[in-house]
Amino acid sequence: MRGFGLPTPVLDDDDPALFPKLTDAHVELLARHGKVRPIRVGEVLFREGDATYDAMVLLEGTVDVVVGSGDAARNLVIQRPRDLMVEFNILTGERVGASGIVKEAGTVLVVPADEFRALLGRELVFGDFVLQMLFRRRKAIERLELGIQIIGSRFDRDTHRLREFASRNRLLHDWLDADEPRAEAMMRDLGIEEADGPIVLLKSGKFLHNPTNVELAGAIGLHESRVALERIHDLVVIGAGPGGLAAAVYAAAGGLRTAVIESEAVGGQASTSARIENYLGFPAGLSGADLAERARLQAIKFGVQIIVPRRAVGLSEREGYHVVTLDGGEELLAGSVILALGVQYRRLPIPRLAEYEGLGVAYAIDSARGQLRKNDGVVVVGGANSAGQAALAFAEDGLRVHLVVRGESINRSMARYLRDRITASGLEVLLGSEVRHVAGIMHLEQVTVQNVNTGEERIIDAGVLIVLIGAEPRTGWLPKEIALDEEGFVLTGPSLPVELRDREPWTRLDRAPFLVETSRPGVFAVGDVRSGSTRMVAPAVGEGGMAVRFVAEHLARRPSR
Repeated sequence: MRGFGLPTPVLDDDDPALFPKLTDAHVELLARHGKVRPIRVGEVLFREGDATYDAMVLLEGTVDVVVGSGDAARNLVIQRPRDLMVEFNILTGERVGASGIVKEAGTVLVVPADEFRALLGRELVFGDFVLQMLFRRRKAIERLELGIQIIGSRFDRDTHRLREFASRNRLLHDWLDADEPRAEAMMRDLGIEEADGPIVLLKSGKFLHNPTNVELAGAIGLHESRVALERIHDLVVIGAGPGGLAAAVYAAAGGLRTAVIESEAVGGQASTSARIENYLGFPAGLSGADLAERARLQAIKFGVQIIVPRRAVGLSEREGYHVVTLDGGEELLAGSVILALGVQYRRLPIPRLAEYEGLGVAYAIDSARGQLRKNDGVVVVGGANSAGQAALAFAEDGLRVHLVVRGESINRSMARYLRDRITASGLEVLLGSEVRHVAGIMHLEQVTVQNVNTGEERIIDAGVLIVLIGAEPRTGWLPKEIALDEEGFVLTGPSLPVELRDREPWTRLDRAPFLVETSRPGVFAVGDVRSGSTRMVAPAVGEGGMAVRFVAEHLARRPSR
């Protein structure tokens, strides 16, 4: 592999936000944990597709950072003295996305990856400096559409599934329609004449044929693919939405051995929000995806084990520990558990809707964007904040948007700032209306909306229908010992029956349930799944932090083993 004669780098190595020079103090700190060694021209310091590599500080010489090979090679950046050569994957476990080739001989300070990760948690100022840098670099690289390549038809549900999984997990990826000449040429080069389903090209040069989400996650090294069965955790958090991530960060920062299990993507449903504008400390707002990414960085920094995409299917007790059973049959033992299960969106009760899911019908804005075609119109169904945010996001993109609301007003169900912006945007709001039919050839093309008062129907040309009409709790798998309300949400603290504290095991513990504790001691619930929750990001984060305080008290009272 050669890094010479490549075009000008696509990233600006003079940008101090992306490539800040390390100070003397930074170098001295890293030198205490690493070793200096010489590097020679043409040496490959790290290679695209590798499982990982150590953190490096370039002391002398220059290094080309290259993606691809041969005629397709692109020079990302030239690394120079005092540059820190490390990327996001040193934290997430994803495979290395580029190759580092020595252009001019010199020396490099090498810090083992495990020691570097530990430093980020111990040295708070340095850790913040590195995390901010990595976050900005990641955002810049995402815009280049590098990483894995998904080749599949825009009319194929599995293609949309993989694209949504990649988007929600912030994987560097690109999508090629299977009908494009470039995609057809790539398939021929792989020796694939005809594929039944999407193909995923990996950085290693290998490919997967219509993988499951779990198979793709394992192939690219996304977080943890296997569970350390011999390890007993202080806390297992089930669900990686805002509440679950907050709990994991606070717990791990306080020294608790913490694992998080997430069935889909870090960030939960909140990560699909186009913009969160009422979250304290972000006056300009931020996307749900950005909030999720920042929280994920914090969790990794403090040593949280993130297991995704895996689903919890059982919760039991054994020898004084809680046992969380995963969909693959593995079991995690924990002193305490936090249920941050979130909710799943409700579906419209109309004919043929399921036929168009992934083919124009979506339940999150990221998924909807992936299903848009040129000049498509958009129909958003719902009258709460999430629907208003989605409608505004597409209207701001210059698309024709119709917001369908069953009620006669959005004044009580939607925040005022959203109502004001919707009025100013000019997007059409259809009050007192419901979607009755969907139609299209291989992809959604028309949505029929009926006024519930007059019976008048209107056919809207739309390629995307986003359904945001409320949600249901994901609690069907929980044991009967976990008390639920009539709608299936988890009862906690004061909401639990008064007579509960007069029964085992509460009488043995000689205490009442803590504020966000469930009917089983040591199991807590936070966020949308908790009965009485406000279904907002900030309260969920607060509940996650509060739950950790009660977790610590519960663990302190447990008999020693």
